[in-house]
Amino acid sequence: MGKRLKDNLSSGYFNAANRLNSKNARRKIVVYVESYDDVFFWRSVLSQYETDRRYFEVMLPSREDRLERGKKSVLMKLLSGKTGRDMIACVDADYDYLIQGHTAVSEEILTNPYTFHTYVYAIENFQCYAPSLHDVCVAVTLNDHAVFDMEEYLRQYSQAIFPLFVWNIWYYRSPRYKDFTITDFNRIVETGNFSIRHAAQIIQNVRRKAGRKVSQLQQLNPQAKESYQQVKEDLRRLGVTADNTYLYIQGHHLFDKVVLPMLDKVCDVLVQERQREISMQSVHSTQRQNELSSYHHSLGEIVPMLKKNVGYLRSEQIREIKKDIEKFLEDETNEPVNPD
Repeated sequence: MGKRLKDNLSSGYFNAANRLNSKNARRKIVVYVESYDDVFFWRSVLSQYETDRRYFEVMLPSREDRLERGKKSVLMKLLSGKTGRDMIACVDADYDYLIQGHTAVSEEILTNPYTFHTYVYAIENFQCYAPSLHDVCVAVTLNDHAVFDMEEYLRQYSQAIFPLFVWNIWYYRSPRYKDFTITDFNRIVETGNFSIRHAAQIIQNVRRKAGRKVSQLQQLNPQAKESYQQVKEDLRRLGVTADNTYLYIQGHHLFDKVVLPMLDKVCDVLVQERQREISMQSVHSTQRQNELSSYHHSLGEIVPMLKKNVGYLRSEQIREIKKDIEKFLEDETNEPVNPD
């Protein structure tokens, strides 16, 4: 009986050890990304495709590889002749997806089977995915009351800037992109100080500024009516619509200048609402102070919550990324791939 118990324990030990070391037996696919924030984003997408036969390790290029951080470094130095079935690169699309091969970097992103991009401008755009923003506010404030329609606000903002955005891509598809840069575009579509009460006026002001610039560009390019329409139709084919343009503008601008100020005001309202509720329901001052203190210590920070927001996983653009990943894995294994 003792020997059998000993054998069972020994067998259990080795089985456990094998499970712990199983990662070493699986195929490792190294994934190079541009920045530290990209690690979490691409991990959230790629982890769905890990099996008992493969896993991904997401990392930044190392100094030993003499690589600088950033997409061009990854593409021009790392990808050249080095990527393959066990090494891929995942980058922000920026405008490179939308300009459709009009630059060397854009062509590389579109044609290299071992390069994966975000489709939207950057991971910040995914973090600001409109249908997920209410959940972010709930995570920050622990208050589930919908006090402002953020999804509708970003839809109207997108509609206001869409005609000007088409012009921006029109310029970036030509040698004259310096005549109307992303910085120029961002300056025009800034919303300024956000106010829930004055949200409609903010959108109207952006629409007015964008409209003035569109009129100016039409006058500067009287011959561009047909080519502008072609770019507009092509953008729609690529997934850009008047309702979702916010996903394709510069990610840092969207995050810092549009969404963060909005969330800050919305969360302020939700916190104040919860504090009033606690004060009204408390039967005495000690209970009120204890409840308010407990609530205060439970509050989250907006920026970290946004950066860890994974609501984008249900977006159409993520589905496009997953199609690319599945094709890559199917080509390598000749087997259909189903994410876990």
